Amino acid sequence: MPLTGEFTENNISRWRLALLSALLSLVVIALLGLVLRYTFVGAVPGINYKYLLHAHSHVALLGWLYPVIFIALVHAYLPPEMGSRKVYSWLFWLSQFSVLGMLLSFPVQGYGAVSIIFSTVHILLSYWFAYRVLMDSKEARVTAGEHRFSFRFIKAALLFLVISSLGPWAMGPIMATGNSFTELYYNAIYFYLHFLYNGWFAFAVLGLLFWLLEKYQVSFNRNYSLWFFRLMFWACFPAYLLSVLWIKPDAIFYVVAGVAAIAQVAALVILTAIVWPIRSQIYSLFRSWAKPLVVLAAIAFVLKIIMQFATAFPYMADLAYNLRNFIIGYLHLVLIGFVSFFMLAFMAQQGWLNYSSKLSKWGMSVFIVGFISSEALLFLQGIFYWVGLGEIPSYHTLLFAVSILLPVGIILFFIAQLTQRNQANYSSENLSDRELREA
Repeated sequence: MPLTGEFTENNISRWRLALLSALLSLVVIALLGLVLRYTFVGAVPGINYKYLLHAHSHVALLGWLYPVIFIALVHAYLPPEMGSRKVYSWLFWLSQFSVLGMLLSFPVQGYGAVSIIFSTVHILLSYWFAYRVLMDSKEARVTAGEHRFSFRFIKAALLFLVISSLGPWAMGPIMATGNSFTELYYNAIYFYLHFLYNGWFAFAVLGLLFWLLEKYQVSFNRNYSLWFFRLMFWACFPAYLLSVLWIKPDAIFYVVAGVAAIAQVAALVILTAIVWPIRSQIYSLFRSWAKPLVVLAAIAFVLKIIMQFATAFPYMADLAYNLRNFIIGYLHLVLIGFVSFFMLAFMAQQGWLNYSSKLSKWGMSVFIVGFISSEALLFLQGIFYWVGLGEIPSYHTLLFAVSILLPVGIILFFIAQLTQRNQANYSSENLSDRELREA
């Protein structure tokens, strides 16, 4: 049974609204983030910062990245007749409806009855999605086809998606027993974030990267790649301890966390050995603003591994916990710099997004500048606190000012997608073997 990872014209029509809904979520995230940063500059009547932060984070994780990865996996690994089944359409839109419920309820009540119901519905739908993809991929014999290696990462990603949900499930009993805002409470949150960020999102991105290499017949070292997968997979479990070292556990936990961090660094070295010889061929798969996005995603992934390694040391673990700027900067580095930038580049590479219009280029350029500027300010302020220099003059005003670029950029980019014409004819299938060899 043939596999395809490209949209036909009919598939573009079928999923166009779905893609736009995910991009609209990205617009909402950027606007909410701007409001959150303004609260440090001036008063915003009727706004509960913590409640709005919950809405911002849930829409980012579940309303933007979850749906774009959903679409990418269905079309990369399932035959068209399977990917077009109504079950996937129902799963997608029910999930987006639950995110809308979270967007409307979290700013009003925080973790309350309504928001928890919508969150629970989304978790259950994610179980259904993971099950359907695994069952349909088995029927399509993906593990015996050309994408059998990259699908290892996808199976791991789906496993980590399910495992991450144990964190939210634990919140109810924790809060019911009077342990709200205790070490146990925060560690349950970190459990969720770790297996979501470093498991579900990271492995989905890595799987799609290797899928591109397989699909467009870019040769890579299979033995090294298998070692890379094994190290990343098995290190992901104990690497959770890197998120809880702030509670100063027994020495054995530092040792295990340190081993996991070293394993991830070793995996990064192996990935570099895999990718570096074929970097030009990989780069040639992308066009326009997707090229710098791929480079930025690669840089963000490297920084992510290095930062995790640094937190294996007690001093750095305490520093990261005590300086909130570093935490926010790290989370945005992974969520936007690594995962979002790669997924945007991937969608453009597949012809799903408008990548050639001036408005699209301007919007993405402004968004990139806003991201880099805000990250630079966040980490610079953290360093200032670290060395005892205090707060950067007008720091919050500066951070708010550069953050304006994020919603402005993504709104321009979103408008460009509304006027998109069918660009499915652009795919690496149209990149000749000669072009890849000359890259």
